[in-house]
Amino acid sequence: MIPDIEIARAASKRPILEIGATLDIPPEHLLPYGHDKAKVSRDFIAGLDGRASGKLILVTAINPTPAGEGKTTTTVGLGDGLARIGKKTAICIREASLGPNFGMKGGAAGGGHAQIVPMEEMNLHFTGDFHAITSAHNLLAAMIDNHIHWGNEQDIDLRRVVWRRVVDMNDRALRDVVCGLGGVPNGFPRESGFDITVASEVMAILCLADDLSDLQRRLGDMIVAYRRDRSAVYARDIKADGAMTVLLREAMQPNLVQTLEHTPAFVHGGPFANIAHGCNSVVATRTALKLADYVVTEAGFGADLGAEKFFNIKCRKAGLTPDCVVLVATVRALKMNGGVSKDALGSEDAEAVSRGCANLGRHIQNIKGFGVPVVVAINHFTGDTPAEIEAVQSYVSGQGAEAYLCTHWADGGAGAEDLARRVAQIADAGGTQFAPLYPDEMPLWDKIQCVAERIYHAHEVTADTRILDQLKEWDSLGYGHLPICMAKTQYSFSTDPLLRGAPEGHVVPVREVRLAAGAGFVVAICGDILTMPGLPRRPAAEGIRLNAAGEVEGLF
Repeated sequence: MIPDIEIARAASKRPILEIGATLDIPPEHLLPYGHDKAKVSRDFIAGLDGRASGKLILVTAINPTPAGEGKTTTTVGLGDGLARIGKKTAICIREASLGPNFGMKGGAAGGGHAQIVPMEEMNLHFTGDFHAITSAHNLLAAMIDNHIHWGNEQDIDLRRVVWRRVVDMNDRALRDVVCGLGGVPNGFPRESGFDITVASEVMAILCLADDLSDLQRRLGDMIVAYRRDRSAVYARDIKADGAMTVLLREAMQPNLVQTLEHTPAFVHGGPFANIAHGCNSVVATRTALKLADYVVTEAGFGADLGAEKFFNIKCRKAGLTPDCVVLVATVRALKMNGGVSKDALGSEDAEAVSRGCANLGRHIQNIKGFGVPVVVAINHFTGDTPAEIEAVQSYVSGQGAEAYLCTHWADGGAGAEDLARRVAQIADAGGTQFAPLYPDEMPLWDKIQCVAERIYHAHEVTADTRILDQLKEWDSLGYGHLPICMAKTQYSFSTDPLLRGAPEGHVVPVREVRLAAGAGFVVAICGDILTMPGLPRRPAAEGIRLNAAGEVEGLF
């Protein structure tokens, strides 16, 4: 088996100006970063207003397992498949975070012969967007402490500074820190901590903002602390929003790259789906929709997180309407949902596949609840048997949907042509009756319960009085219209990462709520989810190195 990085390195890439030309982007509106990647200028994007939009196709998945699902790989394969059948297509995905790259999850460029390139740059520093977001976030943190040091005109309560710092790395030692030690010259000591950059509200804002003016307005709206009288202190009160916008000026422009088969791909933004809203930028998606007839995008992790937030947050905020959803599953992952251990996945077990399909069925019905047609993509692994594949297809048919076997990992776009034809037919038919799960006017606590009960099938949602009172206060202050961003484990419909399948009657504990006033949603942190991940016992970083030719090895 050839490693993904070797397949990517052997790719025959076209100059990025040629890729832009396939979407009718003039060369003067592409800002190249080398020969194979470029940013699309804001002036060109502004000139697209008024154009008709293409069809929007969302790729999501069942709950992730150690067996692998291949959501991004399927996104790329489907995009290449649509291009192969003559459709003008663009792909939109998120950028990769360095933390997971060096941790356990790996990169975010697809796999096998369904990849976006340049794979190495995409999974490392790329065009510097994440560094800009990290810098802007931490500039605000520095200005808050500096404001307190020089007299604290805003009367900030040091115990209620809610703006933490960020770093784009998995580093559990930074979750809780004390800053300002060392005496008077270093400010006032206080407790704080770090989140990973992809959990930053700045990241969420960059991915939801319409343009630079909207970006600055949203940055100014961020709540960073509370005064002694409990009133909110905003980033604009610290006079940080202007400088932050300057740091993010170039990062706001979406990045254009290509697949191995030269399909244009916009790779921009990267909020986590378990602790943020998990979608690429609105700017990139809207731009792609104005330039292509079909746009294939994805939402992070399983449909209970990524798709739910894509519908309830991104589509609601950006006025987007999805035309079709592709739900990715693998025989191996369904076996694990059916109770088979990872080391036994190589043995045929159609009965376990059938048992595990309960997880797939829950996602199918949840997606249908949003009024969007859904097709299942069976991402093929070489060990899958005809009986196991038939078990999936039979189950999906019983759910009133269709399942297509896809071999894009091995065969590229040719392995997803059947799926592409059906998806195009569905999108062209215009049968979507999309609607978010809950109305804007529903109280915040009721929105949390709605998601937990209708998407997770929970029996009960619990929270202490402090959290309930906080939500009521935000309702009364005019934030009640905001959508909810549920932060929970990606591995289960429940908050227990080991509870696979389609659990019913479980309890969802809400242990913290955060108001992301600039991004425009309220985060409900459920169970033991962390906003700063840690590295595993054997992080991927141990195997990443340069070879004798100066090439990167070990990325996946």
